[in-house]
Amino acid sequence: MKVVVTGAAGMIGSNIVHGLNAIGIDDVIAVDDLTDGPKYRNLLNARISDYFDKTEFYTRFARGDFGHVDAVLHQGACSDTMEHNGRYMLDTNYRCSKDLLDACQAQGTRLLYASSAATYGASDAFREDPAFEHPLNVYGYSKLLFDNVVRRMLPTAQSGKSAQVAGFRYFNVYGPREQHKGRMASVAFHNFNQFRDTGKVKLFGAYGGYAQGDQMRDFISVDDVVAVNLWFLQHPDQSGLFNLGTGRAQPFNDVAVAVVNASRALKGEAPLPLTELVKQGLVEYFDFPEALVGKYQCYTQADMSGLAAAGCEHRFADVATGVARYVEWMGRQKA
Repeated sequence: MKVVVTGAAGMIGSNIVHGLNAIGIDDVIAVDDLTDGPKYRNLLNARISDYFDKTEFYTRFARGDFGHVDAVLHQGACSDTMEHNGRYMLDTNYRCSKDLLDACQAQGTRLLYASSAATYGASDAFREDPAFEHPLNVYGYSKLLFDNVVRRMLPTAQSGKSAQVAGFRYFNVYGPREQHKGRMASVAFHNFNQFRDTGKVKLFGAYGGYAQGDQMRDFISVDDVVAVNLWFLQHPDQSGLFNLGTGRAQPFNDVAVAVVNASRALKGEAPLPLTELVKQGLVEYFDFPEALVGKYQCYTQADMSGLAAAGCEHRFADVATGVARYVEWMGRQKA
């Protein structure tokens, strides 16, 4: 099987490459922009058949330069929710994806792609339905715009008259190989580094009707994201637009507790409940930032019924399990 992974040096893309290798697929064409050179580390020990810069790949793929490609796992995008340049965002996330979709359909190549829970924005429900899609920023809009293109052609894909197309609305993903993301890295990543460097984790105080640290998100391990992508790769008859979270909202306090206790375990120290962590100053709270007032999702929880209906019965890790595994991984990395 010949597979392309775009955004291959990024967090999710690189984990997908390693996941493909784990199931015996190593004819992998990796596509990315390595202007940020240290990202190459995410692909260390990965088996790939070729690498292309994104400025070269899309034109050559549309020309058919790579022969028959079975599937493209399209993770490449600008994922900075604070990027306000709409022209850049739409060119990168929408137009590039639309041209790739057209080329895939013309060549009979399957397309599995990354969408985002940012398409829901201010909604209080998270189901793959236009009634609940109210993006708060141009990033979310760029993802929604492409999702809507896919929706229009899904009947032909679902009937088997065209190649598989499946989009995944990622919720709050955490896990290995995200160190290059800076402020866009996961809460678990930042909590780990805070605790390592200062001996404490800091969380938002009360806001939006939620007590301190009790704002809730659907946190999903990148290992689970990879597993679902690979399930669809192995089930080419399944097309659609799917939420990819755990279906379980958990408070930021849970992430902090998991990070601190897993970090303590690395030093042979016993776990402590949240009340004791706060009492000892290992978890602290600060006033909710004024700049985020009115622009912040206090609660997300993926409706996973669509994925279940497709027949994907993957069991997702909860925060305690997934974050502990991630902290163990970070603890093994060299500075």
